[in-house]
Amino acid sequence: MNQFIKTWLTQHAQAFFFSLGQYAKNPVNNILTTIVIGISLAFPAGFYVFLSNAQIVSSGWDNAVEINIFLETTIDEQQATDFAKQISKRNDIADIILIKKDKALAEYKKLSGFTDVLSVTDENPFPNVVLVKPTYKYFDESKTKRLVEELRAMPEVDNIQYDGKWINRLAKIIDIVKLVIFILSTLLAVAVLLIVGNTIRLSIYSSRNEIEITKLFGGTDSFIQRPFLYSGLWYGIFGGSIAWILVSVSMQMLSGPVNNLSILYASNFQLTGLGLINTLCLFGFAILLGLLGSWIAVKRHLCSIEPN
Repeated sequence: MNQFIKTWLTQHAQAFFFSLGQYAKNPVNNILTTIVIGISLAFPAGFYVFLSNAQIVSSGWDNAVEINIFLETTIDEQQATDFAKQISKRNDIADIILIKKDKALAEYKKLSGFTDVLSVTDENPFPNVVLVKPTYKYFDESKTKRLVEELRAMPEVDNIQYDGKWINRLAKIIDIVKLVIFILSTLLAVAVLLIVGNTIRLSIYSSRNEIEITKLFGGTDSFIQRPFLYSGLWYGIFGGSIAWILVSVSMQMLSGPVNNLSILYASNFQLTGLGLINTLCLFGFAILLGLLGSWIAVKRHLCSIEPN
């Protein structure tokens, strides 16, 4: 049993280094093929990073959703304070801000320049306003509508406004982008399979004489196909490396302009790259495609080669 394992490991080690030698034997064509594979993998990886950063930005916007409650003009400041305390006890409300009508009138006079006109009126035309921030972290249209309807039914409320439609539209756009990335990733994955499969097919037919001689002397299909499978492994590893380099360099080039833009908007947002987990997933996906493409090519073309 130990001898069997030792022989098995030796054969795999020989195939491993033999396939690497075959890769280095024809560097120009193999490097060009690897670059094409890397670019094909870099596109979905880059779009995924873009989507992740967009979701980080939009999550901050979700938390900025506020519901503006305009109370009846007959409600005085004490009643408005009692109303604010009452709704603050709700589980679906995280925070409230009461803007009393006297303060609203004073600020409007200061900012509008119509102090003389407003001084003529005997009554304050502004209502008391309550700003409500929901408890849920991400924007949920159904929850927001339910909260708005329950607040609107209260007798102290005259009108309610909330600017949540644009966030809902953003969420729908992100969903569409996710679908586009999935479709693009699928198409590019098929392209990688075709590239690896065609490259392995050419390698098989260029080694046709060696394969026939090996079969003539009793070489098994598993022994013959092993170096070609390891070639697919190398294409996956090197292609994933190129994809990682392309995405990392692109993120580095964009980080400066994005940081400058975030400063203009008084934000500390910074671009995030692939990270360790996503990098491992990228290499795992690349290796899987390389092995699968080579396996399909080997199973399809190797069996057709028989010694005369």
